[in-house]
Amino acid sequence: MTGFSAMTKAFVSYLSEHSGTANGKVNIIPGFVSPADMRELKRLLKIMNVPFIILPDTSGVFDAPTLSGYEMYPAGGTKIDDIIDAGNSKYTIALGNYASESAAIELEKKCDIKFRTLMAPIGVEATDRFITMISRIFDIEIPYEITEERGQLVDLMIDSHQYFYGKRVAIAGDPDLVIAFTQFIVELGMIPKYVITGTPGELFEKMVKEILEKANIQGSFVKASSDLFELHQRIKNDGVDLLLSGSYGKYISRAENIPFVRFGFPILDRYGHQYIPDYGYRGAINLIIKISNALLDKMDRECPEEDFEAIR
Repeated sequence: MTGFSAMTKAFVSYLSEHSGTANGKVNIIPGFVSPADMRELKRLLKIMNVPFIILPDTSGVFDAPTLSGYEMYPAGGTKIDDIIDAGNSKYTIALGNYASESAAIELEKKCDIKFRTLMAPIGVEATDRFITMISRIFDIEIPYEITEERGQLVDLMIDSHQYFYGKRVAIAGDPDLVIAFTQFIVELGMIPKYVITGTPGELFEKMVKEILEKANIQGSFVKASSDLFELHQRIKNDGVDLLLSGSYGKYISRAENIPFVRFGFPILDRYGHQYIPDYGYRGAINLIIKISNALLDKMDRECPEEDFEAIR
């Protein structure tokens, strides 16, 4: 996470320039996420007809297609000219305090581009903030297509609420994503019992505790500079109903028979994650499908024969 933040900051520091000619674009610093999330951000911005520069952009690189001819350099990614031109943009949005904010600060210092740091747009509230921010910057109406997607997400949340409400969840991973996932889990009516990251910093604990306090959730364990070993020991003493983490969480899941949903980038032990976003309303729909299926699969495996139903 620290290396990613430093890399993005270096791109801005060495390349971005303020030429004096405004380009009317918004800079998006997406954080340490999959190319699918970057594609989702770009899709939403295109629907809103907003010009943008996304830095960095791994879409078209880490998810590059296999074509008839060999290409040494994929067509995707952020172009050098775009990084230079980022110094002429209208505004910068940094998605996450840990991976993205330092580059936005550097760009403001060097090129006087104002910025705002937002939570990674996972779930309803965080995505609302992102979409609303774009709407305000460009003084535009939010298109119905996006409003429709939000409504579909809310409908799915209502339909699945009976399986989520009160379930205890352990969340571990990169801080920006863990913070956003904590917010989303609360929106689903679940209880973040353990929330950890391996990255040091008081801000992580402060932001997570604010989310929990706002939801009147007490007794949760929140810690930066932690690891999966500590998480496993705590789960052994007081278990949870669901585990959210990167690939290495599978060992805890197997040992404790806990439904497990992978998130973050990269996912090492499953295929296709680079095509399935967590960002935006569509991403939240994907997450609900994965979470509900994980919970229902365990329910089907372990329920009495008379409760083994075709319809849930």
